[in-house]
Amino acid sequence: METASEHRQSRYEQVDLGGLTTTYIIGKRCFDIAASFVGLALLSWLFLVIALLIKLDDPDGQVFYSQTRLGKDGHKFQMWKFRSMVSNADKLVDKLLQKNEAEGAMFKIKNDPRVTRVGRVLRKYSLDELPQLYNVLRGDMSLVGPRPPLPREVMSYTEYDRQRLTVIPGCTGLWQISGRSDLGFSEMVALDIQYINNACFSQDFKILLKTVIVVIHPSGAY
Repeated sequence: METASEHRQSRYEQVDLGGLTTTYIIGKRCFDIAASFVGLALLSWLFLVIALLIKLDDPDGQVFYSQTRLGKDGHKFQMWKFRSMVSNADKLVDKLLQKNEAEGAMFKIKNDPRVTRVGRVLRKYSLDELPQLYNVLRGDMSLVGPRPPLPREVMSYTEYDRQRLTVIPGCTGLWQISGRSDLGFSEMVALDIQYINNACFSQDFKILLKTVIVVIHPSGAY
């Protein structure tokens, strides 16, 4: 007999990989390589400025922060960011779980006490995400796609939620331009599946353009 959870999921949109043609996949990868390489070159000065500000704010911590994430088909990789939290932030997660403000398999606190002064600015304008251009160049990520989850988050995924892992994760996506941290986990999954089912170059370019607008006029980021 179908469980209540299975019945609820059966009413949701399911992933259709029909739009992921060879032309689209190869074209997207070529664009990712070119764009990430140019981005890293042009933004090198900004990387230096951000690195200096991070060290001035917290001299004892590292400039960059890497975290194990899951990509396509559950492939593990190290995702890079500028450090926006105190150096022992990961060790403090268990103590803060009861303050989690996100529903589902996510952990979010609006006024997270682990975030540094410089980190709040970096996170507001998504500047902490810039090192992920390196992940894009390597092929771990794409410029556009579902956000890569943490292994502990995926442990609580349903089969419906796991559909997010059928494509290469991205730096930005429908979730980021539709409310960012203000959206719940179920809404994020629905948007990711919508993105996958409508995969095309025009959708990717629209998301990239809207991402620029969201970064300039941030809302729902923390």
